[in-house]
Amino acid sequence: MKRYQDRWGRIFVLPAVLFFSVFSFYPILNAFWTSLFKKQILSLAPPEFVGFSNYAYLLQSSDFWNSIRATVVFTLGTFLTLLVVSLLLAALVHGIKKGGRLLQMAYYSPAVLSSVVAATIWLLIFDPRGLANQFLNTVMNSPGVDHQWFSNPVMVQIATMLVYFWKYIGYFVIVVLAGMSSIPSSLYEAAKIDGASPWQSYWRITFPLLKPTIVLVSIMSMLQCLKTFSTQYLFTQSGAPQSPINVITLNIYNTGIRDHRIGRASAMSIILLVIMITLTYIQFKASKTDEVTY
Repeated sequence: MKRYQDRWGRIFVLPAVLFFSVFSFYPILNAFWTSLFKKQILSLAPPEFVGFSNYAYLLQSSDFWNSIRATVVFTLGTFLTLLVVSLLLAALVHGIKKGGRLLQMAYYSPAVLSSVVAATIWLLIFDPRGLANQFLNTVMNSPGVDHQWFSNPVMVQIATMLVYFWKYIGYFVIVVLAGMSSIPSSLYEAAKIDGASPWQSYWRITFPLLKPTIVLVSIMSMLQCLKTFSTQYLFTQSGAPQSPINVITLNIYNTGIRDHRIGRASAMSIILLVIMITLTYIQFKASKTDEVTY
């Protein structure tokens, strides 16, 4: 009977394995193979095998290291903000008895939008006649002033972080709320009987028991930030300076599609993959000591 069940288990898993192999594993192998060649998209000449020369070039390229810096700034700025604010908002919503569901829907609604739509909405907000200028001019009593959000490199970086924060904060709030809901209410009742304040209950009960959820949110938000592309691409196409927001994914696109250097772009893709796998592995190793029991 067990062998019969195992056989059906393999049959049901097979479509997912095939799907992953065709659409994920094969492209990774193909990208690595392409990265070993000097290859241009529109060239009729056969690709030239160059080994790891593309990787050596990237490690000596100031443009590539600028992309690393831009990616680190964007990832840290967005990832840390998402993590902290999602914990705070989840605690706030969790304590609301009436209207909590409505707040969850309101927070989550931007997550259903595509990244292109979200970036376009914020492009309209940062327009000279948009809400951002109107709000600042009202607060500062400076009617008609164009604050030129895209002329300042720091403001451009903050603007791209805002787009991602607005789009994904609701999703991670829901994930944290799911973790909070799994904590037995008897623990809070016992703490209340012992005279613990709401803050003490959160810090001594909720936060320690949420560590697995926090690790999950950290990994998901970090990987999502590392994969960012649409926002930076649309912002640069709308006149924003490219250097401050030239993340690795945008550099991959420009190198492969604009400059036709598909081998070099593939090498950058593999480096990004290695970075993502390494960071995920480190977080998983660090989380092994954070297993909790109720």
